[in-house]
Amino acid sequence: MGQGQQETVATSLAGAVSEEISASLAPVDAELERRYPGDPGTRQPVHTVYVPGDVFAAGTVRSWGDQALAALDEHAPDAASFAAVLGLSDDLAEPVYTRVRAKLEREPIEDLRVDFEDGYHGTDEDTDAARAARLIAEAYANGTAAPYMGIRTKCMEAAVRDRGIRTLDIFLTGLMEAGGLPDGLVLTLPKVTYPEQVTAMVRLLEAFEKARGLEPGRLGFEIQIETSQAILAADGTATVARMIQAAEGRATGLHYGTFDYSACLGVSAAYQASDHPAADHAKAVMQVAAAGTGVRVSDGSTNVLPVGTTEKVHDAWRLHYGLTRRALARAYYQGWDMHPGHIPTRYAAVFAFYREGFEQAAARLARYAHRVDGDVMDEPATAKALSGYLLRGLDCGALDAGEVVRLTGLTRADLEGFAAPRRGDLTVSGA
Repeated sequence: MGQGQQETVATSLAGAVSEEISASLAPVDAELERRYPGDPGTRQPVHTVYVPGDVFAAGTVRSWGDQALAALDEHAPDAASFAAVLGLSDDLAEPVYTRVRAKLEREPIEDLRVDFEDGYHGTDEDTDAARAARLIAEAYANGTAAPYMGIRTKCMEAAVRDRGIRTLDIFLTGLMEAGGLPDGLVLTLPKVTYPEQVTAMVRLLEAFEKARGLEPGRLGFEIQIETSQAILAADGTATVARMIQAAEGRATGLHYGTFDYSACLGVSAAYQASDHPAADHAKAVMQVAAAGTGVRVSDGSTNVLPVGTTEKVHDAWRLHYGLTRRALARAYYQGWDMHPGHIPTRYAAVFAFYREGFEQAAARLARYAHRVDGDVMDEPATAKALSGYLLRGLDCGALDAGEVVRLTGLTRADLEGFAAPRRGDLTVSGA
């Protein structure tokens, strides 16, 4: 056989067989692309803080950061004392503590939800909703906003439905009148029980978009999972999977509601926590239902507040740190925080999680990307997970771009390419 000639390989099937199979699977191919587009590739905040609509003020974000710093100054004034409380290793103590303080000074809250549901105790919801819109618009305009901000309205159940719709209308209208919807806008629909309630939210947002001349699909929303029926329907199916489809591409997240869900199952108050077996089951169902859809899963919160004596604060910090680390290991990269004292341990847990595994993840991804043999044979799916890990670490401030480039030889664009390969691409090329 001459140079450049290709050896003929014998086959038994006619080309028409492949064509017929492809034609028969075309609807499935289209369905896969529609239902499972993959992660959107945008930043996911590490937490959501919610503040009652009657309490929310222009200085709330900065106030939470200042209160968190004051808690550190009082109860863990240096890296050694903070590390001793949380059990951080010597090599992590200083970098984690330094980064936590810097984060609290620079960006104390990543995601804030002004609450008009359980936490709201105001007497004039119209005024408070309009004020929330004005303050959020001003915060984005003057650079004091959290990266993500929005509201949680009342649910779609009959008793409060009209009130929730009106509050959402007032809030969104206020934003439009103040200059438009900010890029970081997030809406949360609580206590969803039936997919039809999700469909109702979709119709509501469609109506607002049409009324204000917005691009169809501009408004998305989170679905809060707080009832047993949201996990398992009366017919035995996984309701949460149907809810994602009912959202028609608008669902951005599934958020676990620790206390409402626990109470719904009859869990006594002393045992209502995010590590209860009932909570693990609910979040596992949510996680599987959301996988590949582009909808992200968030853990709930703890109601044990770090207040009082130093001993009590330290106990609450250890609990919160442990729950956060547990959630991260289970791929719940976001959770809810209820008090300024929670955010030092939120960031400590997140930063320790990414810094502990940084060098190993960077080395594995570098070997894969540059086709260097090692003691682990990684595949594209693992490269996707490794790059996603590094990107999340960069987004929250646990890692610096320079150190990632130094250890991997990869830019952020390279990491994003590995984190979001095309469907079926099993031969992702090295950088």
